[in-house]
Amino acid sequence: MNTKFTSNIHAVHHAFTRVVCAGAVLLIASGSQAQNLFASDYASHNIYEYTPGGVQSTFASGLADAFGLAFNNLGNLFAADGSGNVYEYTPGGVQSTFASGLSIPTGLAFNSAGDLFVADGGSHNIYEYTPGGTQTTFASGLPAGDIGLAFNSAGNLFVADTGSSSIFEYTPGGVQSVFASGLSAPINLAFDSAGNLFVADNSSGNIYEYTPGGVQSTFASGLSQPHGLNFNSAGDLFVADFRSGNIYEYTPGGARSTFATGLANPLTVVVQPVPEPSALSLLAVSTTILLVRRGRCAPERRHGTYI
Repeated sequence: MNTKFTSNIHAVHHAFTRVVCAGAVLLIASGSQAQNLFASDYASHNIYEYTPGGVQSTFASGLADAFGLAFNNLGNLFAADGSGNVYEYTPGGVQSTFASGLSIPTGLAFNSAGDLFVADGGSHNIYEYTPGGTQTTFASGLPAGDIGLAFNSAGNLFVADTGSSSIFEYTPGGVQSVFASGLSAPINLAFDSAGNLFVADNSSGNIYEYTPGGVQSTFASGLSQPHGLNFNSAGDLFVADFRSGNIYEYTPGGARSTFATGLANPLTVVVQPVPEPSALSLLAVSTTILLVRRGRCAPERRHGTYI
């Protein structure tokens, strides 16, 4: 009787452990999220969404002139529109107006604190918005109409200024310096995971790479009018090529493939960020590690086979 009871207890414990292990795996899997790519298309006034496999859908439509795009740390997409507004979209596509009354908002970028920086081409200013929408002027007097923004890991803001053919660097306190000059028409920026700066030079058809120390090299050439740049978590660079209507993908080694075609005038591309792990996912990871160390999540062997 005791032997049968003990055997039943072991069976229940074994089944429970397997459920916990399976549940942990499912939680970890559900915490992952595909990095879809979003592209603003100037002529169609749409924002398109692409799966990693290149399947296209329309995420938003009816914009005046879809310019810059950026994600905040909550996964909401922000879009600079020629109407003078900055729109915010939930992951489900629900639109609201985050900021209004601008002249021609173009470039967007978030800092690590969640503040949104907006390049306003008409006023030649860069505005800073708190998550609650309070506006201040971060920088003024830039000559360009089209301005790309990007933050490095140190929290410095880099600005592609087509009017001066230069790239400016701003400290978090707003002190300006010239990072690079003598370009043709630098229009957009992106940093890779190593801290190298990539610059889309619109008129020359080149993408330049700069080390953190400012050493320049040509990463890619022969594009028609490269505009938007963004990296995915694998280190691949996506480029919106305005005139050709294509979005190109470059491996870290510089090999090019065509990711999407048939757009009218793609301006900006942004890759959906990898979400931060939830507390439940972290618990699942911890549980799995503990059970693996105790040999509980290993497959059970019976009569020469694993189950």
